[in-house]
This record gives sequence, C-alpha cells and structure tokens, in this order.
Amino acid sequence: MNMGRCKCMEMEGEMKNIIKVCVSVLISLSYCYFISSKLPKGMLRFLSLSPVLYQFSMLPLQFTTVLPTGVTALFITWLTNSKLLLFAFDLGPLPSNSNSLLRFISFASLPIRQTLKTKSNSKLTSHPIFLPIKAFLFLLFLLPIKQKLHPALVLSSYCAIVYLLVDIVIGLCNILVDATFAVELQLPSDDPYLSTSLRDFWGRRWNLIVTHTLRHSVHNPVRSLLTNTVLGPRWASVFGVMVSFLVSGLMHELLFYYITRVSPTWEVTSFFLLHGVCVVAEFGAVKLLGHKCRLHWAVAGPITVGFVITTAAWLFFLPLMRTGTGERSIKEFHDVVECVMGIFD
Repeated sequence: MNMGRCKCMEMEGEMKNIIKVCVSVLISLSYCYFISSKLPKGMLRFLSLSPVLYQFSMLPLQFTTVLPTGVTALFITWLTNSKLLLFAFDLGPLPSNSNSLLRFISFASLPIRQTLKTKSNSKLTSHPIFLPIKAFLFLLFLLPIKQKLHPALVLSSYCAIVYLLVDIVIGLCNILVDATFAVELQLPSDDPYLSTSLRDFWGRRWNLIVTHTLRHSVHNPVRSLLTNTVLGPRWASVFGVMVSFLVSGLMHELLFYYITRVSPTWEVTSFFLLHGVCVVAEFGAVKLLGHKCRLHWAVAGPITVGFVITTAAWLFFLPLMRTGTGERSIKEFHDVVECVMGIFD
C-alpha cells in the first residue's frame, strides 16, 4: 500500500511538471506572437527568439518519466524550435502576420502541418475510428517487452510501438486542431510498412512532420547554399540529403539523452548516416541504370522494411535496450494505470 502511494505521489509530481511546462510554452509562444513577430525578419528577430529557443531546449529536463520527456523533446525542443528558427526569417509555417494567437500557438507547439486537401489526405487510415484500433495494437505490442521473450520479438515490438505511438499522438493533435480550426492537416505517416524503397520510406511515408521540417530547415538551405558552387545542383542536393540525415541523427541522440540521461554512444547517428548513404546510393543507381532496374514492389517492399527493421534493431534501439528504457517506460505505464484505478476504488 505504501509503495503504491509513493508511486501515485511521483505521478502527481510529474503531472505538476507537465502543467508547468505547458504554461511555460504558452507564455513563451505568446511572447513570440506579440513581440518577435513585430520585429523585422532576420537577425534581430532571431535574437529576440534565442531565449525561447534555449528555454525550449531545457524543458525535457523538467521530467523524470519517459513519455513526457520524449514527447516534449520531439515536439517542443526539436519541431517547435525548428519552426521558430524558420519563423525568424519568415521561411516556415508560422506567418508573422497571423491574426490568431490560438492558431499561432497550435501550429507552433503541436506536430501538425496544414496541407491541401487531396485524395491521399482523405484515406480511410486517417479516419478517427482507426485511433482506438491503433491504441489497442499499441497496448498489445507492450506485452513482449514486459515478458521474457526472444530478443527478436522484443525488437520487432519496439518498431511497432514507435510507429503506433507517433501515429496516435499526432493523430490526436490532428483531430483537436481540425475540430478547432476546420483545416486539412497532413497525416502523421502514410503506411510506411508499404514502402518500396528507402527514398519512399524516408521521404514520403515515415513521420511526415519531421520529414517536412528537415526538408525546409536543413535540406533546402544546404542545397541553395551549395548549388552555385563548384559542386553544382546535383551534388548540392546529395550534400543536403546527407546533412539532413546527420541532423536527424544528432537530434535523436539529444532526444535519447533527455530520456536516458546517459551520454551518447553514437549508434543512433550511425543509423541515420547509414540510411543517408543508402538513400543517395539508391538514387544514384536509379539515375545510372534507369527505372528498369527497379524491383517489383512485392520484392522491394519486404527488402526495404526488413532493412529498416534490421538496422534499427542493430543501431537505433541499442541505447534504449542497454539502459533499460523500454522496461522503465512499461513500468511507468502500469504505475499510471494502478494510480488511476486506485482513484475509483
């Protein structure tokens, strides 16, 4: 009984931390809306935003549990900071002349992006009815981590959990914002398990919000900077791809540091650099050999997904497994359930 009471007190303390962080984000983004947006774009606006960028980089350290830390690190430290960096130069999704504070805060802090309404946006997979199904599958895949099963099954569960968690959280944000502003939002992912190439997986299907952010905050600036040099546009695009994967790797290292509080061992960066090299090689092979060299989708699909899962098991999930983060997150989940059930007893 005392142990359960201590767990509930810890959860209560974490809820207070969540409220403090949410209030901090609201105040900081209000400052960006009322003060920074009135300054001319460029270095002056960037300097006005720099205290907010620093503060958002420190927010994940306010938490002690895995999920709030990871969500804050991904959504605020990475995505919101990237949007604010683009906002400093009027290049991103946050217009300086927005006439709605609520809209500005929503599009700055949530992992969403407005897009044109197309057939792909209206697929059945985007229907809210699929969220409970994904939530059920998410809980189902938690079981192999809790039980003492074969490591291969545990690693496969990690892959499924990451995919489902990203889709569930971003899907809920999409429903909330769509109901508030009645705008068409981009899907969080587009059936990544149907990818037929690494370019297809990373560029068109997996975690499209992060992909869009990297494209506009890293790839396009690097490509523009190098296009008029001796490299030329083709090699400039190659460097843009590699730098994008490098930045993604470093940001994931930072995210994992927030979660584990352990110094990086660089497997995660190696994972993204490996995939960057493979994406560039894949693109070069198509350019050199033409579309005739492409494998049938029934062959290319399993090879692509198998390569992603295998390399993720080898490099991406290694820091989490080494530090026992997966087991800790499952334990925290069960502690929350026990505390909630205790309220109704």
